[in-house]
Amino acid sequence: MSTRPPNHHGDITKTSSVNMTTTTTTKTKAAAKAGTNAAPKQKTQMHRRSRTGCYTCRLRRKKCDEGSPMCTACKHLGLCCEYKRPMWWSNNDLRRKHKDDIKMIIKRKKLSEKSSHTIQTSINTPPGLSHSLPTSATFSDPLDRNRSASIDSHFGFDFNSPHSGQDFTPFATPQINVNGEFIFPPFSPYEIDMKTERQIFINDVPALRESTVSTFSTYQTPPPPGTIVPSFPLEGEWTEQVFSERRESLTEETFNANFFDFACDPAMASSQVAVELDEGDQKLFDHFVQHVLPTIFPILESNQHGSISSELILPSLANNKGYLHCCLSIAAQHFKSTTGIQSEEIDNDIMRHRYATITWLCEALNRDENHQPILDATLGLIFFQCIVGRPEDTLPDIPWHQHFQAVVSLVQKLDLAGLVSDLAKPLAHTPFNMTLTSWIDILGATMLGGSPMFAHTYRNKHLSVNNHSLGLRELMGCEDRVMYLISEIACLESLKNQGMDDITLCQHVRGLGDEISNTELNEGTLVEPYNANGTLSPKQLSKNITAAFRLAARIYLCSLVPGFHPAQPSCMGLVEKLTAVLQLIPSGFNGYDRSLTWVYLIGGSVSVSGSSFRNFFENRIAQLGDAANSGSFGRMIVLLREIWVQYEAALAAYEASKAAAGTSSSQQQEPYVKWRDVMQVKGWDYLLI
Repeated sequence: MSTRPPNHHGDITKTSSVNMTTTTTTKTKAAAKAGTNAAPKQKTQMHRRSRTGCYTCRLRRKKCDEGSPMCTACKHLGLCCEYKRPMWWSNNDLRRKHKDDIKMIIKRKKLSEKSSHTIQTSINTPPGLSHSLPTSATFSDPLDRNRSASIDSHFGFDFNSPHSGQDFTPFATPQINVNGEFIFPPFSPYEIDMKTERQIFINDVPALRESTVSTFSTYQTPPPPGTIVPSFPLEGEWTEQVFSERRESLTEETFNANFFDFACDPAMASSQVAVELDEGDQKLFDHFVQHVLPTIFPILESNQHGSISSELILPSLANNKGYLHCCLSIAAQHFKSTTGIQSEEIDNDIMRHRYATITWLCEALNRDENHQPILDATLGLIFFQCIVGRPEDTLPDIPWHQHFQAVVSLVQKLDLAGLVSDLAKPLAHTPFNMTLTSWIDILGATMLGGSPMFAHTYRNKHLSVNNHSLGLRELMGCEDRVMYLISEIACLESLKNQGMDDITLCQHVRGLGDEISNTELNEGTLVEPYNANGTLSPKQLSKNITAAFRLAARIYLCSLVPGFHPAQPSCMGLVEKLTAVLQLIPSGFNGYDRSLTWVYLIGGSVSVSGSSFRNFFENRIAQLGDAANSGSFGRMIVLLREIWVQYEAALAAYEASKAAAGTSSSQQQEPYVKWRDVMQVKGWDYLLI
């Protein structure tokens, strides 16, 4: 358990604090003896085993409370709760592997809970309007958003013996004398959990607080638990090892931290950010920074070194009035949905700032100058709506695709598409707004059944050998070429809607299917995105997310084939494969399910009754809790459930008519409910990305 002594005389000039925690493992012979003595008594006790519990609890030999849709044990541990007999139950090897996987999930869950306790430190008055306290003077490491303690070491020691100040005397590597020869033990006796913390101040008020935990093993004697270590570099073998191992971790796992050009004033992307606010808006601003900001780009935050809040959003809030009003409106929506407060005051705040944003945009567009801030605010109006709000919100708003028409015009005026496509002068940094525009453009086109506005740009990037990246992998996790192919599929659907003949359509489908297969080359085996010590691996996470989007793209492509039906074996096989890949994506509030809204939509819309996808989907919703009902993910849940209800009703009517008509109904086509048709009938103008 992590401990830290109170610091009543802390110096605000310190830029980092590191909390050392250690684990202690003891074995009690008395407990073992008591268990041995109790064995004969246990043999005489008889109990009746339940045969209606979930198969996960039965595999673990634990009592199941048979809760619906998830039992309490599976929900608490984040396990897949299955009441229907799974495929792995009848295979001993699969059962053994599934049990090992469950043990690993439980171990990681418990270690995460152990390391997630936030340690409050005494902080004096901050030095400026907005000051970031990095955790190390040498580097920062925000990769591991969900870091947990090590899962490798089975050994622990008590480090609560007294030490003298900062004098860490290293022990020599232990040796064992066997038959006159010295050998080294196969374990590391010391396992160190290093907790780093980062605090951001805005207007002298503590705002966003981030913390990460990394784990390593060493033979050198660590300091006692709770020791605050000053900034690197330090002297001594132990601190050198800490520094080298952390630097090695960064080298292996990070993407390019300076990949994007955030198009803001470099002077503003510093520790000093001044935001002018009315007194009534301060609460909304604080809510946005503390609760909305950390959820905007979760995958990018795990890849970049905390640059989004400091280099993009906070500077834009300071010098872009339209962007500020947009964020305050989003904060009010988030506050309303998360607190459940229904009041005229909060609705007025939402509409007041929404109207102020639109007014500012109209005036700025009429002036037709300084297009970059206008593009920032317009993209914020579109994308931030994917994070907040509930499906039942009835407040008036402008559809996202009307805002996107302004985005297209601004991108053309800034010539961002031309800049990223210029092979003669490749950009050193990709414009972030072009990457975000591409994400909305490609997946948004699938919402409307049309072609992306910049499809030609994506086609050229896909064919490029040396300049193919737009930063989509860094931003949303999916490899760029897979996203370009989704753009091509959207173009093909648009041509189909315009009357393309079936033979030509099938030829294009086959060609795009081969292109999707080409993106699978040298991908390797998909595994859980964690390193050996339980920390998040961003590169492996990107591989898993790419695989999920690739399978969703195949399903989307197959749905264009004439005569397609979800009950076809090929489609059902793709949905099962997609379910298996999604199991490798971290779940829960700190997971990445909400970044895969489009994937869940495409896979869920063709999942039939009894599919493992539906059970898996409900489990993921339960693990997300109330957060599952917000933003695009919550709207997607409502849409999928409506699709399933309509499909089951249509299927029941089909079976009834088939039974009444007898063999003459064999030529009648089975029902197929298309998700876009449901959206149009319901009047749902959603952007589900």
